[in-house]
Amino acid sequence: MILDKIALFFAIVGGLNWGCVGLFKVDLVAYLCGGVTTPLARIIYVVVGLAALWCVTLLFRDTQDNSHRHTQTA
Repeated sequence: MILDKIALFFAIVGGLNWGCVGLFKVDLVAYLCGGVTTPLARIIYVVVGLAALWCVTLLFRDTQDNSHRHTQTA
């Protein structure tokens, strides 16, 4: 599903941003948007947060495709 891939992309972006904050004390989103409190930065933070929430649903989904399973009859 395309929404899953979009959400995963934004969750990865958020994870990389937090990694930069932790390792280098650099918030790339804030740096690129002109500060933490700018409207664009806040929108990005919200989108990343929503994407992370969506990705939580991926943990609880059955992702196996049942159409390729073969049942044996005796």
